[in-house]
Amino acid sequence: MSIEVKVPVLPESVSDAVIASWHKKVGDAVRRDENLLDLETDKVVLEVPSPVDGVLKELKFQAGDTVTSQQVVAVIEEGAVAAAPAPASVGAPSGANAPAAGGSIAAKAAPTAAPTAAPTAGSSAAPAGLPPGAAAHAARNDVNPADVAGTGRGGRVTKEDIVNHIKVGGGARPEQRVPMTRIRQRIAERMMQSKNSIAMLTSFNEVNLGKVMAMRKELGEGFEKSHGIKLGFMSFFAKAAANALQKFPIVNASVDGNDVIYHGYADISIAVATDKGLVTPVLRNVENMSFADVEGAIAGYAKQAREGGLKLEDLQGGTFTITNGGTFGSLMSTPIVNPPQSAILGMHAIKERPIAENGQVVIAPMMYIALSYDHRIIDGKDAVLFLVDIKNQLENPHRMLLGL
Repeated sequence: MSIEVKVPVLPESVSDAVIASWHKKVGDAVRRDENLLDLETDKVVLEVPSPVDGVLKELKFQAGDTVTSQQVVAVIEEGAVAAAPAPASVGAPSGANAPAAGGSIAAKAAPTAAPTAAPTAGSSAAPAGLPPGAAAHAARNDVNPADVAGTGRGGRVTKEDIVNHIKVGGGARPEQRVPMTRIRQRIAERMMQSKNSIAMLTSFNEVNLGKVMAMRKELGEGFEKSHGIKLGFMSFFAKAAANALQKFPIVNASVDGNDVIYHGYADISIAVATDKGLVTPVLRNVENMSFADVEGAIAGYAKQAREGGLKLEDLQGGTFTITNGGTFGSLMSTPIVNPPQSAILGMHAIKERPIAENGQVVIAPMMYIALSYDHRIIDGKDAVLFLVDIKNQLENPHRMLLGL
């Protein structure tokens, strides 16, 4: 029986998707729930599993094609068995496939003998006696050793000759043009929307994280034993932000036309970097979450993001965002607000710096923090007081834990 494979039902906010890659080809055996293809929307990559066991009979679209909700992308012959390769025989092409049992589906026959690939431009067989290091360096930099003057014994080309050849302009200058992924296109679109529609301003402050670090050192081992997750910095920032959002609700609000929508909950988007771009899964009702809840949710989202397992609903909503450029060494930056949110908190690298404390100069682990906000609805006073509140909580984490 032929079974159709369809694009999953996409949310209203997602009109279509692009086939990022096929994991199976026509004639391949497939198992129920095995991933057949990846669909890339403007928010996340979705996996499309096989609904049955069988053999992939037909592909309706190729990688790079655009598809819509419930569109048929492939056909599977349920219960069929993939063709097995026939044994090689005299006069028969090596690797040719035998017909499938019962004639249900036959895999394509392999080509007889592939022609020898012609050398690419600038490539050449390495001269006899070329040292392995020189050969590898030449290959990596697309250098034809025959074009290099050798200084070794008997005129042999050495690795140093290859390096010097590249320095004087003898190496290739490759370029590659590739289309943006849907996720990267969406990121670009959102950033331009933010730039063109928001009166954005950024305020800065700095935080002494000495007490937070001491608390992590003192309680981290017990925390991990009790909850099975490490006590990181993000839970402190997320909880501090959630508390501050309750005190300064305008920072948690959003603009809708001529209206301001106040959100009585702290749904905080946490920026996570992936190979395909930045995604922002949402922690919902952070004001009611424990530190362990926050750390567990962030770790789960990070794992799903790396493995491509985030769902669309994980990324939707959010009333405020936290991003941590410090992970990559950023000392200071101006994060961009993610519409329709009105503010974003930027964390940065922790650096030991001399500061004045009780009239004495001490060395402390300091972090610059930044709040970018929509100046259309958030006044500078509220933004600064919000940032000061974050600072005070992090510099007095015991008060934060008591809700003070």
